Amino acid sequence: MGFNCGIVGLPNVGKSTLFNAMTAAHVPAESYPFCTTDHHVGKVSVPDERLHKIAAIFKPERIVPTMVEFVDIAGLVENAHKGEGLGNRFLGYIREMDAIAHVVRCFDAPQVAHPYENIDPVHDIHIINTELMLADLENIEKKYEKIAHLAQSGDKEAKTLFAIYEKIKKGLEAGIPVRLQRLPEHELLMIHNLFLLTAKPVLYVCNVNETDIKNPSERVKRVEEIAKSENTEMVYVCGSIEAELADLTDEEKKDFLSDLGLSEPGLPRLIHAGYRLLDLITFFTKDGPEVRAWTIKRGTKAPQAAGRIHSDFEKGFIRAEVYSYDELIKSGSEQKLKEEGKIRIEGHEYVVKDGDIIHFRFAV
Repeated sequence: MGFNCGIVGLPNVGKSTLFNAMTAAHVPAESYPFCTTDHHVGKVSVPDERLHKIAAIFKPERIVPTMVEFVDIAGLVENAHKGEGLGNRFLGYIREMDAIAHVVRCFDAPQVAHPYENIDPVHDIHIINTELMLADLENIEKKYEKIAHLAQSGDKEAKTLFAIYEKIKKGLEAGIPVRLQRLPEHELLMIHNLFLLTAKPVLYVCNVNETDIKNPSERVKRVEEIAKSENTEMVYVCGSIEAELADLTDEEKKDFLSDLGLSEPGLPRLIHAGYRLLDLITFFTKDGPEVRAWTIKRGTKAPQAAGRIHSDFEKGFIRAEVYSYDELIKSGSEQKLKEEGKIRIEGHEYVVKDGDIIHFRFAV
């Protein structure tokens, strides 16, 4: 698995239309609020041309890409944390997601109702952020008194946790999502089991008019400003274009995208933004009849990367035989790399790099 991503937004922003187009699913997507009344899960392969070029050299029986899981939930509305609308009961589905894709409506379509009449992406973002913060505040308040009592009794761990809870609580009450509260890594780890929604990285997905692709509107620019202020990613997609692309052949897609001035559809752009947001990289393995891609956090060392394949690989790690994708493409074969002495032997402290091709040696 590359990463999993919860899709949130107001009703009728195009979440289900985008979900369908990107995952080839068939979720209802009509022009009235709460057409989607259940959560839906879709998995898609991570587009990476390197995997196919590696496979062209090795000619394996199987090519296994890494995957991304999307969870589409019903639209959230104001007071969703109190049970308004249908979104509240689905918040639990995104508590364990790696990231949140916040879909924002920037397109015009009089036939598609908007819950607040005027299309104002800044206002809409504020509504969703507020609901997620209120859900987090409710979550932390349930544990606040208990941890305060333990802290007063002298429990050292409870004292530490209480200080963190108090800091987070004050931040949420001031309207600051946890992800923007600049908590140090060790504090984030200590509150990981709270599964706070606003602690999750967020990327904004602007659902735009076709004309916005080449000439972004003021609405799109305002969302871009918010993304920049939060130091996060923003991707713009056009739901109608994505839906049309889903029915085209690969060659037709290239021509269609070229006419629009785009190099790739919305799904790859969204996935690549997610990788940047979460600081993820990809390494590859060639094992018997299979060439496979694996996703890890940048900075991961070789034993932990081996553990992504199987926990026994990490426990019994001996060494990693490594060469890069670029080296393989340049040489044209693994045998040539061996002859050139370019296959490196790396140990426990080796930090895996994006594009590494690795064969792990381990003790059973």
